[in-house]
Amino acid sequence: MITVVGTGTGVAPSDDVLADAELVVGGRRHLDAARLPETAERVVLGPLAPALDTIGEYVAKDRPVLVLASGDPGFFGIVRVLAERFGPERLDVRPGVSSVAAAFARIGLPWDDAVVVSAHGRELRTAVNVCRAQAKTAVLTGPGAGPAELGAALRDAARVLVVASGIGSDAERVERVTPAEAADRDWGTAVNVVLCLDEARVLGPVRTVAGPGQRPAGWALEEAEFAHRDSMITKFEVRALALARLGPRPGDLVWDVGAGSGSVAVECARLGAAVTAVEKTADGVERVRANAAAHGVDVRVVRGAAPDALAELAETPDAVFVGGGGRGLPAIVGACARRARRTVVVAMAALDRVPAAREALTSAGFTCDGVLLQSSRLAPLPGDVTRLAATNPVFLLWGVRPPAAVEEGVAQ
Repeated sequence: MITVVGTGTGVAPSDDVLADAELVVGGRRHLDAARLPETAERVVLGPLAPALDTIGEYVAKDRPVLVLASGDPGFFGIVRVLAERFGPERLDVRPGVSSVAAAFARIGLPWDDAVVVSAHGRELRTAVNVCRAQAKTAVLTGPGAGPAELGAALRDAARVLVVASGIGSDAERVERVTPAEAADRDWGTAVNVVLCLDEARVLGPVRTVAGPGQRPAGWALEEAEFAHRDSMITKFEVRALALARLGPRPGDLVWDVGAGSGSVAVECARLGAAVTAVEKTADGVERVRANAAAHGVDVRVVRGAAPDALAELAETPDAVFVGGGGRGLPAIVGACARRARRTVVVAMAALDRVPAAREALTSAGFTCDGVLLQSSRLAPLPGDVTRLAATNPVFLLWGVRPPAAVEEGVAQ
């Protein structure tokens, strides 16, 4: 058997587990803190592959192995790797308290409604986008993805960061800082987890299912669900297909360029994505903010005219929706296509703008498709009868970056 013990925030390994171990694998601090038998071989965890090979040699000879890990090793921990390599039936897991649970306990908050994201050995952008979209996020940190980097990416977000370091040790520290304060410090290597909080929403409703709450039961809301000016809003039939092509999800960043009422931005945020809305008019900016607040989502709003306003956005979007655009539409679509990692969706009322928009997408390496949407809605007539009322036709064009290009990081 491979016995996996969570230490630090949990209990120390029992004497019988220690006494039987012939191979002990763990971080240096875990090995130094344990009362190990002198005859046991010790492997300090660094690169996983050599440690797993050594474990495999002992397992093949039915010799007992002890793995020391932090907190709950089954929560973003080494249990996954061990189970994949040797099978779960060989594991005797004895978890401690996870660093996430301990960090929330230190500040007296429940965490059944928190989102947990790991930035250890992964792209930081996913964690940043989750932090922007959610009210309560725990980020497991790693080299190059710690409090300073997270704070720098969230400088403009209305969030508080709780940095928990050395949890369960004599050097434990739990500090509340602004993103800007986090960005300007050297935090060292003892950080366990960073909590990112929207303090106005940290005590949400009681959950039946753990996590950030249920996803919407549907999308493509009625136009009446949004404040808008003179019916200047993406109609729900168009919005439905646009959302299907954008594919917003937790961890994504979506731009809504020429946002107008912000209906697409709000719906993407309701589906869990981080969203930046770009709108050139002052009343439009306030309308987007009001619609986001009415639906309980966080949408970052930038006032400015595309494509120039896009140059001020440092982040890279996963998907972009472009509405309106006028004569400058090809330049706007081209600017968005050069930045988007996955897809760009364009809505146009003027059919003669389609060829130039399509050329802008294909020139940026996207495969392109589209459809002319013409719908008729049921409308009442006197005498308790119904007619069909036609909506204005809209051409929806979408470009998709080939998967291989996304994986290779072609989008900049």
